[in-house]
Amino acid sequence: MPFNKAKNANETPASGSSNAPTADIVGVVNAAYSALAREGVAASYAKSVAEAFGYTAEQLKSVPEGAHMGLSCGNPVAAASIKEGETIVDLGSGGGIDVFLASEKVGPSGKAIGLDMSADMIALARRNAFKKGLKPPHVAFVQALLTEPLPIEPNSVDCVLSNCVINLLPLEGKAILLKEVHRILKPGGRVVLDDIVARKPLPENIKNNLLAYVSCISGATLEEQYKSLLADAGFSNVLFIDTKNDFTPGIKPTKPDFDVNEWVGSFQIYALKNGPTAENPPTALLRWWDAYPTVDSSPSFLAAEEVAAFIRDPTAASKDIAIIDVRRNDHAGGHVRGSHNWAAQTFYDDLPSFYEQFKETPRVIFYCQSSNGRGPRSAGWYQDYLDAQGEGSHKSTAYVLEGGIKNWLKTFEGQEDLIDRD
Repeated sequence: MPFNKAKNANETPASGSSNAPTADIVGVVNAAYSALAREGVAASYAKSVAEAFGYTAEQLKSVPEGAHMGLSCGNPVAAASIKEGETIVDLGSGGGIDVFLASEKVGPSGKAIGLDMSADMIALARRNAFKKGLKPPHVAFVQALLTEPLPIEPNSVDCVLSNCVINLLPLEGKAILLKEVHRILKPGGRVVLDDIVARKPLPENIKNNLLAYVSCISGATLEEQYKSLLADAGFSNVLFIDTKNDFTPGIKPTKPDFDVNEWVGSFQIYALKNGPTAENPPTALLRWWDAYPTVDSSPSFLAAEEVAAFIRDPTAASKDIAIIDVRRNDHAGGHVRGSHNWAAQTFYDDLPSFYEQFKETPRVIFYCQSSNGRGPRSAGWYQDYLDAQGEGSHKSTAYVLEGGIKNWLKTFEGQEDLIDRD
């Protein structure tokens, strides 16, 4: 799930993972887990695996069916001692089960963030969140490669979870990820990882088995090597607990021709980040918009003079144009007279009601401070929404005010029919 491509297609994985070319592994893993996200798994199989690895019937009933997919090797939320108001990050969040369970524990004042490299998995998790009425920033799912800098602020997270994911990374990737986990945790923060660990060095026939890699076997690291990675990342109080569960691979195209439990086991891993108290950032996500879909459309820009002319045109009906200020904290510094305020940070979640209000308005013009970020993004989200409704269902088109409010105030200084201030 959280696999990423090697920079060199001829590069082979480091010791402790498959000896097959990295590009082959990436293709197989990506195809397998993306297909699961698109097609789903049998509910009975997903339920049996989840129960085998510690999820209760009550927990499974509390999340959408598609949130648990039979990909677990433990239940990290049950062991994480999550408290109300905390910020939790789940690595390789899949359909979202651990994020949803964590969100119940952190409550409305806390945050639960899922990271996964698969666009299909992120889309699935967001659909599941919608079913539960959960929205950013309380619950967010973000597409991210786990062997690159995580899109999370430093010293911002109380607990990092992961469930049968880190074994899918090459050894170097594991080291990079654990250092990133240490960076994002607050001093005193903790990790609770359920993962597959090698009981003894894996033979070549297992290392070279791509199907075994996809099934979380061939990438397993020896316990001592895993502990060394955690220590190098800066963690202390490291504890490994062999759950002694009968490990059933999450993806089973064919039954392995070897005894899986002889070579690998399901472990629960704990570690702490020590250090002096640090100032916590106000948010955990590095970019709030990462919690929402990327924009597909490219709305046109309109010059300030063109918009002003339309506003001043006595023959133009007010319903023919709507000007949308997507700023939030900086809204009071001056705005286009008659504009509507819809903050970009919550705009995507408000799209259905926004559409109902403005779907008959031919020109809907968005702006922010300079219209090179929030304005175009919100306009793009609206245009994508319009495009999804189909022809004949609306009269609206999204535009962006070129130069934003900065250019507007500079261009029309002293012209009170165009400028308003709170």
